[in-house]
Amino acid sequence: MDENIFDKIHEVDLKEKMETSYIDYAMSVIAARALPDVRDGLKPVQRRILYAMDELNNGPDKPHRKCARIVGDTMGKYHPHGDSSVYDATVRL
Repeated sequence: MDENIFDKIHEVDLKEKMETSYIDYAMSVIAARALPDVRDGLKPVQRRILYAMDELNNGPDKPHRKCARIVGDTMGKYHPHGDSSVYDATVRL
């Protein structure tokens, strides 16, 4: 315990650290949310929509369901974000 605690402190340029930290964060968000998964080619929001539709027993041989019902169930149970991304993804599916 003879070491001085101040010897372990490293000076860091704040601007450079903020830039690299933000870029790392932005890339992780893009990789986790915006890029399709290599396993099935779906984005997380698309996967959540399909799962909600399966839970509603929605299929080609079933009666028509309104988009608002699918979006509402998806948002309420699996996607706690805004509805615009769910609507957009539902239309594009």
